[in-house]
Amino acid sequence: MTFKRTNPLALAVLALLAERPMHPYEMAQTMRERHQEEVIKLNYGSLYTVVDSLHRHELIAASAVQKAGNRPERTVYSVTDAGTTELRDWLRELIAVPAREYPRFEAGISMVGLLPPPDALDLVRQREAAVAEQLTALAVLLERLAGMGLPQLAWIELDYRMAMLRAERAWLSWFAAAVHDGTVGGYDTWEERHR
Repeated sequence: MTFKRTNPLALAVLALLAERPMHPYEMAQTMRERHQEEVIKLNYGSLYTVVDSLHRHELIAASAVQKAGNRPERTVYSVTDAGTTELRDWLRELIAVPAREYPRFEAGISMVGLLPPPDALDLVRQREAAVAEQLTALAVLLERLAGMGLPQLAWIELDYRMAMLRAERAWLSWFAAAVHDGTVGGYDTWEERHR
């Protein structure tokens, strides 16, 4: 049975267990402390499903059971040799091979001509303001992480996210100006359609 590389949460679990054995609750706490939920969707139900799948595929193994006070037993997992190989191969693929993703914004902006230009302009400006807020919040988070003494490599994905948000904001600014000035290609036809 072949493991399908579709869930980034599985990658995160393998990466965490490559550091040290953990139980699922500790995995979730560690991801939250590292702000990984910014880039990987995290909820407990999915986490336990992923852990079960990795275990069934023998990429992780139960290595201990912990019992503390009145708390329920917690199974501690560790990564197997096969899991380490899978982790490294998956990372190599993700980093080296561009994959086509289907962002919601691209789908929406591809049909922007169906809205009247003033509506489109208002919506693009709203998004531009929201992106600016995200940039500000991310800058504060990055400053806090750096202030904690964490090396840049510990939050490099947030640097990437910041670069993507800056690029999006620049594009939104250009598009808003081009719509406002009527200089975006096809503007006359677009405006005529909505008269």
